[in-house]
Amino acid sequence: MATQHSRSAARLMNAPAVFVLLVWMLIPLCMTLYFSFTDYRPLRGVFDCCVGFENYGRFLGSSAFIDSVLTTLLMVGGILVVTVVGGVLLALLLDQPMWGQGIVRILVIAPFFVMPTVSALVWKNMFMNPVNGLFAYLWKFFGATPIDWLSEMPLFSIVWIVSWQWLPFATLILLTAVQSLSSEQLEAAEMDGASALSRFYHIILPHLGRAITVVILIQTIFLLSIFAEIFVTTNGAFGTRTLTYLVYQRVLESQNIGLGSAGGILAVILANIVAIFLMRIVGKNLDN
Repeated sequence: MATQHSRSAARLMNAPAVFVLLVWMLIPLCMTLYFSFTDYRPLRGVFDCCVGFENYGRFLGSSAFIDSVLTTLLMVGGILVVTVVGGVLLALLLDQPMWGQGIVRILVIAPFFVMPTVSALVWKNMFMNPVNGLFAYLWKFFGATPIDWLSEMPLFSIVWIVSWQWLPFATLILLTAVQSLSSEQLEAAEMDGASALSRFYHIILPHLGRAITVVILIQTIFLLSIFAEIFVTTNGAFGTRTLTYLVYQRVLESQNIGLGSAGGILAVILANIVAIFLMRIVGKNLDN
């Protein structure tokens, strides 16, 4: 049992790391909050430190804001569906005894370690290119006309690219949960005549409930800030401009630091609202 002296020593040793972390987070956040109340356009030599909530009103009143929020939610929802469903199926498959199981698991995990920019470039040029991509050659082989994925099906393409990278994360979490399931329950259900589908629905899926909620929570927090894949593939065109990309356009392309900072604060608020909502769902699931 930890004594008061040991707890005080632990706090003292953790203090430098906590201080650095707080400074690392708070300074950019405070600067963003300050700039959000200014009219700061450096290329035009404009700086007005007292515009109040004008930037927030302009950002919220823009038609692009609602569209970007809807695009973000659709994109995150689509990725979650693909990764959770695919993660459950892969976890069940990898839990089965097979030759070279360790190598197979490493290959499944590998996409998670690929940089988002590299992943997007590979999919854009090697797979989805309408002229020289692998999918184009497959379409031609079967006598069909190749599809320009990023212009004809842009939202689906980005969802697929990001899902490919996040699927290993979901698979790892769900595989751990599957392996913690008692085999005696499945054997008893099988002896009672329960089908494979019935065993999955009544035993395996409820057991995976906590792991699924954790996967949804963690992935949602990170996926709300999708940027690299959109920047590399579509540049926000064809209805793929998320809230994060809209902030980028306001800051760098329009050179309006104040307006972009207001959008950044709104994005942080939206992410926290979603995180709090999901935390409540996770908390209820973990308490059951």
